[in-house]
Amino acid sequence: MNHLSTSSQPKARAMLNWATFSVLLAVVVIMLGAWTRLVDAGLGCPDWPGCYGFLTVPQSDSHVAIANARFPDTPVDVAKGWPEMIHRYAAGTLGLVVFGLAVSAVRQRRSGVPFKLPLFIAGFILLQGAFGMWTVTLKLWPQVVALHLLGGFTTLSLLTLWVLRLRKFSADQVAAAATTPAASAKPSELGASLAGFRPWLFGGLLLIIMQIALGAWTAANYAAVACTDLPTCQGQWWPEGMDFQHGFDITQHVGPNYLGGQLTADGRVAIHVTHRAGALVVLAYFSVLLVLIWRRNNNRELHGPIRLVAAALAAQVALGIANVLFYIPLPVAVAHNAMGAGLLLSVIYLIWRHHQLQPQAETATHTTAMKQEVTA
Repeated sequence: MNHLSTSSQPKARAMLNWATFSVLLAVVVIMLGAWTRLVDAGLGCPDWPGCYGFLTVPQSDSHVAIANARFPDTPVDVAKGWPEMIHRYAAGTLGLVVFGLAVSAVRQRRSGVPFKLPLFIAGFILLQGAFGMWTVTLKLWPQVVALHLLGGFTTLSLLTLWVLRLRKFSADQVAAAATTPAASAKPSELGASLAGFRPWLFGGLLLIIMQIALGAWTAANYAAVACTDLPTCQGQWWPEGMDFQHGFDITQHVGPNYLGGQLTADGRVAIHVTHRAGALVVLAYFSVLLVLIWRRNNNRELHGPIRLVAAALAAQVALGIANVLFYIPLPVAVAHNAMGAGLLLSVIYLIWRHHQLQPQAETATHTTAMKQEVTA
């Protein structure tokens, strides 16, 4: 194993700190994106990356006159311009931080620092920036808006994965003389309690991603207010006339201004009900899975991550219910987006901890087998 030199250890710690900061900033960017969308400011600036050709929202009389002359069909609305530009500033800052981290990782690659993932993230952020541009130039076309939202969650997930890898890298380098983590557990217990859950955990992650995609499609088509009662929708358990064909038509043509949505009411109801059904599936799936892992994980290595997932899931369900009951209040709706990210990251962390414990079980089992052969 290659060990960090004394001089390179502070650099590795600094990189880990900056990577952690990038995760927090990515959460802020997601929340700002939700805020921008919820206050109908997605087209607050009709051009990109500036605002009416300026670096900031035009406010003086002369600048407003110039802006209105440039875009006569979309007069300046300062109240909607600033949410859009604040979101862009935050996203641009995140991009600069990630590019800096990618360069730093490449420069330290000889010491074993993982550098391929940050390079990929930097490239993905360029693609995400393109989707941000298309969101504006294609006038909130739902397909692009939904993909842009999913891209934000993907960026956050990749950054979190990189932070976990950096933490493991630093721990492996600093704790060279550490004993085998699985030494305190009986090999058979450790292996039996963890080995069979990997596909189910990845299945749960897939469900979370699908539910986030449904949430993105709900937001992109302004379907969050299609049902204003619980547990029924418009007084019915299964509303009549739901139009799934148009609600999930991904071939909508480019051209209209999609601010406020273009779907019929029946199409939006179909989207909303599907999102609710997806939430119930996720809740039921993880309720069973977490209980099973908790009961079989005799050595409690995963109890902390399980609690984290359970808390995030409960909070997300509660925020979703509050959104309906209180008719999408802005703070609750933004928190619902943020907690969706929190639920995704908590599941990723649970999978990461499970993955890290698997080699321990295999190593411990192999060691026991070797001892039995020697004894025989």
